[in-house]
Amino acid sequence: MLGGRSIKLANVFGIRIGVDPSWFVVLFLVIYLLTGYFQDIFPAEDDSSAFALATVSALAFFGSIVLHELGHAAVAIRNKIGILGIDLWLFGGVAKLERDSTSPGVEFRIAAAGPLVTLLIALFCIGAGAAAGGSDFLSVVRFQEVTISSGLQAVLGYLASINIIVLVFNLIPGFPLDGGRIARAIAWKITGDRNRATQIAGRMGQFASYAMIGLGVASVAFYDLFLGIWLIFIGLFLGQAARSAVYQTAVLERIEGLKVSDVMDANPVVIPGDLPIGRALDEYFLRYRWPWFPVVDTYGYFIGLVDRERAERIPEDRQPVFTVQEIMRADEGNLRVSTDDRIEDLLGNEPLGRVGALMAVDESGRLRGVVTLDQIRRALQQGASGGATAG
Repeated sequence: MLGGRSIKLANVFGIRIGVDPSWFVVLFLVIYLLTGYFQDIFPAEDDSSAFALATVSALAFFGSIVLHELGHAAVAIRNKIGILGIDLWLFGGVAKLERDSTSPGVEFRIAAAGPLVTLLIALFCIGAGAAAGGSDFLSVVRFQEVTISSGLQAVLGYLASINIIVLVFNLIPGFPLDGGRIARAIAWKITGDRNRATQIAGRMGQFASYAMIGLGVASVAFYDLFLGIWLIFIGLFLGQAARSAVYQTAVLERIEGLKVSDVMDANPVVIPGDLPIGRALDEYFLRYRWPWFPVVDTYGYFIGLVDRERAERIPEDRQPVFTVQEIMRADEGNLRVSTDDRIEDLLGNEPLGRVGALMAVDESGRLRGVVTLDQIRRALQQGASGGATAG
């Protein structure tokens, strides 16, 4: 969904929070619209006060989106699914998981966590706004233009209303919205087939996109131009994402059962960990001209990766002294997969995308092969053309 690497804003509980450049467009647009909204609520105040309230409200709104995605992330981590980060972009936010869920129960809990957090935020804002006093608070929640004395109450009213809208929108039962993922979890539980469940949720997402585009067109014609255009854009995005999910599911069905051992290079070139760096440069890097090699110990166990750039940084007079094992990137478990792992479980794997390959090991940890990103792509292309089979 995101075109490139996002701009990092912060780390929250070790999770990278970033923004796509498109987010800044939405941020400025929201601030602009809210400035006019608060000017109507506080006509006696100057424009700078309305702008300040709009800025605080917009940032608080996007903060609630981050909390929504952190809800997904927290449950995913509890279920031993790594988080690559959270990105804000044109249509909200996305928590990027290292891999897909392994059971309908896990899928349901992860999908439901975000809307639950949004519900709690809305309830908190309603409670805090009501406690702040004033009979007009519920009118603010309904976006009615009323005159109230408290800027805090106005901000809480906006946050309550916008989070209710986000909650309702996310619970639309169409993939890839949270409601669609919940629907997929339910269909997965009933059918016992994740791919079939994804197809069902994807079709529901396509139907929801058509309905949203229809509402957008009606809004442009009879109600509000801006709202209508926004609904059309969201509907187009939802439809594209739903179609992609259906297509990907069809491909995954054709490669179902295909394992790492079926596509990996079973005879990879490896470097012994006790080899001097000088010999590694001469006998491996200069000969094969690859940027890195897997490193194994005396017994063939995978212990890390050594790359050419790091090896060449060692002074020539020290290259015969230092060994490969002393400069390699030690394996921390994220660079290896089992030879019995399914190819579909590697899709979206962050180390695979970053390094370009994963080391295939047996149950004891001995290196048995290397599976590259190109090999997986070829398997997917074969699956798309109906030619992939399990070995």
